[in-house]
Amino acid sequence: MTEQMQLALKVLDIFKARHPRPSHVTIKQAAEMLNLSPPTVSKMVHCGTFKLNRCGRIPIEQVDAALTTY
Repeated sequence: MTEQMQLALKVLDIFKARHPRPSHVTIKQAAEMLNLSPPTVSKMVHCGTFKLNRCGRIPIEQVDAALTTY
């Protein structure tokens, strides 16, 4: 691994430590995380792939599960 790559990974670790992941995300945020469009994620909500919480957000666990599937 190059020195630049090691430095980049260290920066990412520092960033993750300072900015913990949210427990729930918006449709737009989920779309960005999944590299999909917001209308596609919205369709996934309507067909039952994702379940919204009472505030209209998607639990991060569902996004993580989709990342491993798609």
